[in-house]
Amino acid sequence: MAEGKTKTIVENRKARHEYHVLESFEAGIELFGTEVKSIRNGGANLKESWCDVRNGELWLKGAHIAPYEKGNIFNRDPLRDKRLLMHRREIERLYNQVKQAGLTIIPLSLYFKGSRVKVQVGLCRGKKIYDKRASAAAADAKREIDRNLKNSRTPS
Repeated sequence: MAEGKTKTIVENRKARHEYHVLESFEAGIELFGTEVKSIRNGGANLKESWCDVRNGELWLKGAHIAPYEKGNIFNRDPLRDKRLLMHRREIERLYNQVKQAGLTIIPLSLYFKGSRVKVQVGLCRGKKIYDKRASAAAADAKREIDRNLKNSRTPS
């Protein structure tokens, strides 16, 4: 088992804006060598990606991993579906919640755990427009409070 520090590669900030994250899970991801090298160079994007359960397996769709510039014939399609590795019971539980409660599975971040690439997936419910406005207003209020606290602490 790969133990060690985690290093975030890319976060899906749009997911936190568009969805309420109810639960999050860690999943391994099945990649080829040139894809891992491209990820190490920062060539990954999760912006328009989602997860789907097919035949009892969890798949990452729409994630873009740029072709490795020195990869020549070994490069894969940047938008190919990538299999996520989780325990069968976890996948079945996610699948049941998606089918019954109308939730969706969204990748939240991609990170290294030791030498392995992991994906944090979230069980999410879509936000309504007024939820997005409330989240934005709360973030603005927090930013304003932090700015005021910072200004009040600095000696003039």
